[in-house]
Amino acid sequence: MIYLDNAATTLPKPTGVANAVKRAVECFAANPGRGAHALSQSSARELYEARKTAACFFGADEPEKVIFTPGCTYSINFVLKGILRTGDHVVISDLEHNAVVRPLHTLEKYGVTVTRAHVCENDPEQTVRNFCRAVRRNTRLVFCTHASNVSGIRLPIEDIGDMCARLGIPFGVDAAQSAGVLPLSLAGQKVDYICVPAHKGLYGAAGTGALIMREEKIIGTVIEGGTGSASSLSTQPEEYPDRLESGTLNIPGITAMRAGIEFVNRCGAENIARHEYALICRAYDGLRSINGVKLYTMRPERESHVPLLPFNIGDLASEECSQMLSDEGIAVRAGYHCAYDAHLSLGTAGRGAVRICPSVFTSGEDIDSFIAAVKKITQKS
Repeated sequence: MIYLDNAATTLPKPTGVANAVKRAVECFAANPGRGAHALSQSSARELYEARKTAACFFGADEPEKVIFTPGCTYSINFVLKGILRTGDHVVISDLEHNAVVRPLHTLEKYGVTVTRAHVCENDPEQTVRNFCRAVRRNTRLVFCTHASNVSGIRLPIEDIGDMCARLGIPFGVDAAQSAGVLPLSLAGQKVDYICVPAHKGLYGAAGTGALIMREEKIIGTVIEGGTGSASSLSTQPEEYPDRLESGTLNIPGITAMRAGIEFVNRCGAENIARHEYALICRAYDGLRSINGVKLYTMRPERESHVPLLPFNIGDLASEECSQMLSDEGIAVRAGYHCAYDAHLSLGTAGRGAVRICPSVFTSGEDIDSFIAAVKKITQKS
């Protein structure tokens, strides 16, 4: 099967990632930081090396500023629920995933207010103005996606970060669709919190993610428990990463994340991006030439989009189109992509859309086969 659902999770995984999981299960199964014996110490060393690798990749100046989590959704929840309190205001975009929307819906019940800033696809300056106008005296946080998981539209996070820095407002970014594809660094951009999954553009395993912090500011905890440190205290430690890492960590997943980042480094993120943008533009041009195909965005160039695109065919429900493509040996994603707000903005809230996204393992021949399958479906419809 030709797999074009890489915005959900990348497949296949690099051989080194699979080997890292196997090695971790066999060699690093002991609990890190919970014992003085050799097996525990070897697990702790592996954990620290993974933390250093992630810190270097995302521009954190200390490994301790990398918090490993069960996924990007958890990282986002840690930021939103760790910072926002009753009476606070937060600004988000109108393209956010439910990983942002749903935690904030819960927080609204406790007196947090939310403003959505409209994102203009081809006008980043207007997007920044919209964010600036949304800020209030009690704005405690600005948080937005780096790129929409529905349309692929990039947000101008450099300029939004500059605005936040001038106003003294913390800025967090959901990098689920950009990590490993677009440049993103605490060292180069004015971002305070980066939330990432391991299993997408970093080619790691599912069930693992990270929160990378610019400063070790004490934020509220969402989960408390054993950390292997300060065990005589009933309160959660204030030191990072222990403050936000309770319980036994997913060492196989974290080891796989390290291997995935190393894979991206070996390939070169720039080379991966160049390859994926060439493929998604090839797909866009092919779809544009087919009668009955509806495209919703501009051609996905690097300056404005990440390499994914949504489309529909005639009056077909997006789920039906996805099933027909699956019958042709093409794996895609249909529906609302856990981001209904983005579909409202895109004008696809009535039926959702079909989404495709290549990876470093996708070939030009794969895209041509996909285009041929779409043509076949349009002729049937």
